[in-house]
Amino acid sequence: MVRVWRPDADAVRVVADEAPPAEAVTIHHAGLFEAVLPALPPPGGYRLEVTYGPKTYALFDPYAFWPSLGDVDLHLVGEGRHEQLWQHLGAHAGVRDGVEGTTFAVWAPNAQSVRVVGEFNSWDGRLHPMRKLASSGVWELFLPEVGSGARYKYELVTADGRLVTRADPFAAFADTPPGNASRVFASTHEWGDAAWLAARDATTWTRSPMSIYEVHLGSWRRPKDRPLDYRTLAHEMADHAGGLGFTHVQLLPVAEHPLTGSWGYQVSGYYAPTSRFGTPDDFRELVDHLHQRGLGVIVDWVPAHFPKDEWALARFDGTAMFEHADPRQGEHPDWGTLVFNYGRKEVRNFLVANALYWLEELHVDGLRVDAVTSMLYLDYSREGGDWVPNRYGGRENLEAIEFLRELNTVVHRRNPGALMIAEESTAWPGVTRPVDLGGLGFGFKWNMGWMHDTLAYFSRDPIHRRDHHDELTFGLTYAWSEHYVLPLSHDEVVHGKASLLSKMPGDAWQQLANLRALYAWMWAHPGKPLLFMGSELGQREEWSEERELDWRLLSTPGHAGLARVLHDLNAATAQLAALWRRDPDPEGFAWIEPHDAAHNVLAFVRHGEAGDAPVVVGANLSPTPDEARVLGVPAAGRWLERLNTDASAYGGSGVGNLGVVEAAAEPAQGQPASVTLRLPPLGVLWLVPDTA
Repeated sequence: MVRVWRPDADAVRVVADEAPPAEAVTIHHAGLFEAVLPALPPPGGYRLEVTYGPKTYALFDPYAFWPSLGDVDLHLVGEGRHEQLWQHLGAHAGVRDGVEGTTFAVWAPNAQSVRVVGEFNSWDGRLHPMRKLASSGVWELFLPEVGSGARYKYELVTADGRLVTRADPFAAFADTPPGNASRVFASTHEWGDAAWLAARDATTWTRSPMSIYEVHLGSWRRPKDRPLDYRTLAHEMADHAGGLGFTHVQLLPVAEHPLTGSWGYQVSGYYAPTSRFGTPDDFRELVDHLHQRGLGVIVDWVPAHFPKDEWALARFDGTAMFEHADPRQGEHPDWGTLVFNYGRKEVRNFLVANALYWLEELHVDGLRVDAVTSMLYLDYSREGGDWVPNRYGGRENLEAIEFLRELNTVVHRRNPGALMIAEESTAWPGVTRPVDLGGLGFGFKWNMGWMHDTLAYFSRDPIHRRDHHDELTFGLTYAWSEHYVLPLSHDEVVHGKASLLSKMPGDAWQQLANLRALYAWMWAHPGKPLLFMGSELGQREEWSEERELDWRLLSTPGHAGLARVLHDLNAATAQLAALWRRDPDPEGFAWIEPHDAAHNVLAFVRHGEAGDAPVVVGANLSPTPDEARVLGVPAAGRWLERLNTDASAYGGSGVGNLGVVEAAAEPAQGQPASVTLRLPPLGVLWLVPDTA
């Protein structure tokens, strides 16, 4: 017996291999037909001839094919432990029983009905109702002859009887906004980054050189006011960021998002690289090319909240499915967005699998996890009775904590070289401590305190810096409490905060000198530096996503010198193991001069392992040269000026020590030897022993 569902059809005939055609009879006026065959054909072994008026169409029967998810998959889905969930939910083009087509599967546990609609069925939800697979809440259907590129959505009858359409939460590709349909996508990209991935997984990043160039793809370059595509960006980004010596590029969120002005932080398609710059394979090419050019790729990842767009995740099946039902826990009052329900195992599975998708399917090297602070605290940005305490009466979000621990445990078990970086701005203990030792399990945390204090100090007129000396020294009291990234990010150069250069005091020359000194101080400081695009150019205007960077600045000597000093900082750091080999160890750092607030002078030494040359860092953050500064150093003998931010080649005044100084065996400031230096105005020196 073969039953066929074809609404509005006038007649249906079943044509099976090696059997005479069988005319189907109507058994329900809504579109249900039935035919009797002499033997049961295999799923792809018969076709339907469906007649509408004068036209007849030959097609395969979607309901002839067995479900694509087996018992083990459904069991793991039910437990919220399917680590490769994206391989089974969403739209997957392929061959089933010898027939090409696409399998669609979606989780919608409270829907009364789910249908696939798209270009292939004139967006008619009556034609392709999906099958609900037991009690899993998963609906599934294989549609023959639907291939890569097809646009589709899901049409749902919600729990309360409404008819709605939704984009696919697991779509690998989506229409370019303002379009919001999902698209079937089958990757044909062949990866060429095996050597990079092997080297990455063998690297301990806390003890390796690492500097991050943060980028918003839509405004990095906009020739003719149009952003570049992924493939063009791959080459130009590798030339620029790689040419400056950065080890990693960090992309503001590139998952699909409806509003360009959100910079990607309000995500509607968690599994789809935004189509603004090309296809998912174009994005793969971007990652692959950067890897082959020696650059890692980190992406901003947003598991804290999502927008309320009715066509996306919000009340997906008519109920609070992804979000928390209680608005005191399910809505962000500041951002107008919804908060994931971390207590629901299927939601945790959606997010953990999504992290793995970016790392394993798209080969990114790490995730910078956005807004972790908002996840950890139930009263984040809430007043009085607007929040719900946890079961112990506290403000900690216990379910979010468990999610983050699960996330980091699974990611690092499957991808030992992956970088998991938390944007967390409070003193929450153990953000980068391993989960089995009671921590959250991240690899790094953004050091927001360092950022705030350092920018506050450098923004002050030098005459007032003496009263705020501790803004540079205080960070060293907690620099080893976590593994830190030192971020001068997009958040610091937007919304009226001014660009980094414009924050600096003084005339144009002094502003550039201050910025060169800031970078040299930052690169020598314990932690991994991160710099937002445009800051390497000395951008004067604060960043806007609507215009490209002011690239013409590189044709002016002072701004070209700023880019040159960043190149030299990265090059020197790669060669000077003392700046990173013992980065997580307090013993790898020692103050030489932390107290001379009156002259705005500071100095310290970085130590590596045995055989690594120490690096002495001296900073004069006043506009007057310090002509005879005595500093202690770890050994007598010749010391080379490895870097001087006041060098003429960088646009500085050229004050220095002619490249070399001689240290005497005279102890000073806790060091066994000492040297007398000329410290340049608004300048930083790096000194290394001459081992030639």
